[in-house]
Amino acid sequence: MMRQKQLMTPLGAITVASDGDALTGLWFTDQRYYGSTLSTGTSLGDAPVFSALADWLTAYFDGQRPTVDFPVRPTGTVLRQAVWSVLRTIPYGEVRTYSELATLVTPMIGHNPGARAMGNAVGHNPISLVIPCHRIVGQTGDLVGYAGGLTRKKSLLRLEGSLTMTSERVVLEKN
Repeated sequence: MMRQKQLMTPLGAITVASDGDALTGLWFTDQRYYGSTLSTGTSLGDAPVFSALADWLTAYFDGQRPTVDFPVRPTGTVLRQAVWSVLRTIPYGEVRTYSELATLVTPMIGHNPGARAMGNAVGHNPISLVIPCHRIVGQTGDLVGYAGGLTRKKSLLRLEGSLTMTSERVVLEKN
C-alpha cells in the first residue's frame, strides 16, 4: 500500500512517499511538480524506509556524506529513468552541467535527448535530495533551475562545498 508522510528539514517541510518497500517520492512541499508521482491511493502513514530516510537526512544536513542504503524506486519514462540514474552517480560536493549529463545519458537511450528534454527530466525528479538534481548547473556554472527553488539549491551546494557563501556560480573544473 502506498504511504506518505511529512518530515521537517532545515530547508523546510518535505513530503515523502513509499510503496511499502522503497522510497518513491520526496518533495519540498512548495516545490514545482510537488507530488507529481503520488498515487491517488496514497494514504498517510509510516513505512520502514521513512526511518532510514530520516536518519539519512539528519546525517546529510549535519554535513556528513551518508550512503543511500535504502531502496529507491522513482517512476518515470525511459529518458527520465536514465537521467535519474546518472544523477545518482554524481558524487557529493561535485556538480555536472546539463551538457555533461546529456553526454552520459545519450548512450543509455541511443540518442541525444536535447537540452529541453534534459531540463525537463531533471526538473521532474520525484526524489529530491536523494537523487541529487541540485548538482546540475548551467554550462558556465550558473545556478539554473531547481524545482525546490534556487535559494534551496544554493544552500545544498554550499552545504556540499560546491559553492562559496558569496558566489552565485560554481567553479567548473576544465579537463
